[in-house]
Amino acid sequence: MKKRLTLEQTKALWGVIFCIPLMTGLIMLFILPLIQSFRFSLSSIELVEGGFDVVYQGFGHYTELFTSNADFPRALAEAVVNMVVNVPIIIFFSLFAAVLLNQKFRGRALARAIFFLPVILASSAIANIDVSSFVGALTSGSGSDESNALQSFELKKMLLESGISPVFVNYVTGAVDRIYEIISLSGVQILIFLAGLQSISPSLYEASKIEGATGYETFWKVTFPMLSPLILTNTVYSIIDSFTHNSINELISSTAFKLFDFGLSAAMAWVYFAVVAFILATSAWFISRKVFYYD
Repeated sequence: MKKRLTLEQTKALWGVIFCIPLMTGLIMLFILPLIQSFRFSLSSIELVEGGFDVVYQGFGHYTELFTSNADFPRALAEAVVNMVVNVPIIIFFSLFAAVLLNQKFRGRALARAIFFLPVILASSAIANIDVSSFVGALTSGSGSDESNALQSFELKKMLLESGISPVFVNYVTGAVDRIYEIISLSGVQILIFLAGLQSISPSLYEASKIEGATGYETFWKVTFPMLSPLILTNTVYSIIDSFTHNSINELISSTAFKLFDFGLSAAMAWVYFAVVAFILATSAWFISRKVFYYD
């Protein structure tokens, strides 16, 4: 007599069945091209009649990137530095804006729409428009660039006179100078933090209020720990997002489709992939150690 499956086994079986299309697409559309690109990075690709010829040459392209190619190391270092500088500012600004937008006040829905507007402006519908240049052109007549530079200089002078470290001062004033870029990259993170804030049980705040906790203590003892999983999520998202908008992607694309050096372009992509994967793994491991999960 055939033994019937238990409920748990049935659920597991249907889970495998539903995952088959996803796994098939992953293998056909991702894994196989990934292997092919690594093969190209180890080869010299020559266009011939009727197609192309792949000639294996080892790790020559990887050696060339860091010995005779002046553009790739510079672009890679610039992308990593911009990520290290921008991501903490984006996370801090997103959390700050989400806490403010979570308060009850008139026009809250309009304010949330305004903060999410930069995400719409950065959508693929107008991806070819340099919005920051457009905004700068609109405000150039009023001398806004000179005003921003003056304000940044005054802020820097004030912070230095207060005895704050020059490294921190330069970081803060640099963030002020890039305020439009920071806001335009924070829309999704603000929404994620807003969803997290609204999912926190009011009973936790009521209990902290009964215990006599101040607003400052409530934020650091209740709100911040409850949002720590979303801080990890937003950090991973922000790192990936920062690596999708930089000059190194253009360099990889131009090497492949303008110079027709597909082998070198594939090597660039693999080095770039390895750097991004290492940064993501390190950041996720470090932050996940501090994440608090409420049961």
